[in-house]
Amino acid sequence: MKSREKIIQSIEVMSKRMKKNLLDTALAAGASSSHFGGGLSLIDITATLYGAILKYDPKNPEWSERDRFILSKGHGVMGYYTALVEAGFIPKKDLLSFEKTDSYLLGHPVKNRTKGIEFSNGSLGMGLALGIGVALAGKRRKNAFNIFVVMGDGECNEGSVWEAALAAPQFKLDNLFAIVDRNNFQQTGSNEEIMSVGDLESKWESFGWQVVGVDGHNIAELYDAFTAEYEKNKPVAIIAHTIKGKGFSFSENNNDWHHAPLSTSQYEIAINELNQKQKRYENN
Repeated sequence: MKSREKIIQSIEVMSKRMKKNLLDTALAAGASSSHFGGGLSLIDITATLYGAILKYDPKNPEWSERDRFILSKGHGVMGYYTALVEAGFIPKKDLLSFEKTDSYLLGHPVKNRTKGIEFSNGSLGMGLALGIGVALAGKRRKNAFNIFVVMGDGECNEGSVWEAALAAPQFKLDNLFAIVDRNNFQQTGSNEEIMSVGDLESKWESFGWQVVGVDGHNIAELYDAFTAEYEKNKPVAIIAHTIKGKGFSFSENNNDWHHAPLSTSQYEIAINELNQKQKRYENN
């Protein structure tokens, strides 16, 4: 069995590959652009989940005991599809078809279980309620799987999120994890400008959830949060504090990159920065 340190190291390497694949995907998308910033803010979360936490089998995608992943903030697909490449569901070359005619890799996930895409999503505020339904079904069928739902913090403006947040503890869904990508932005501006969600940790805790706050780009913190021992009969909320556009100087905390095309010159800057970080990582 791998040590915790070896597992974390392997996830960190995987995350770097995913960032490179995300850049290639964005460049290939061309003028159609992509949700670049939101994909980068959640990529370390999906790397941790698909690299060490989720139970899945790409050769048996309908396996009844597989864990379920729901991307409620559907526009973050670039951080999802690159994880599915690592998991063996999607050939790497298919990323270059992103958002092109006849591609199955659309700008929001469309259900395709042979490719590891469990559920369609696009309208914000739907994923947690969907996850509750799946969690209830799993309990009643006595299946030993967990459900992981990734939401945006701007998405928490939706009333449906809080209806679902009330329901999960009521039904004692300890097989449900809600992960909030807390990057402090939404499409048209900062959360503070548009609709502040305040102290999310306290809010979720007041609804009866077990809550952990983590640095959403710290693989060790993410891994420890997902593998911790939790109280029975209560769902878990992980508030992952992230940076929109994380990883590249021109995109970090820059909401212009919510949805924008990547130019060749920007791609080259990003690749250079990724390579420099890799060199520093190898020298440490």
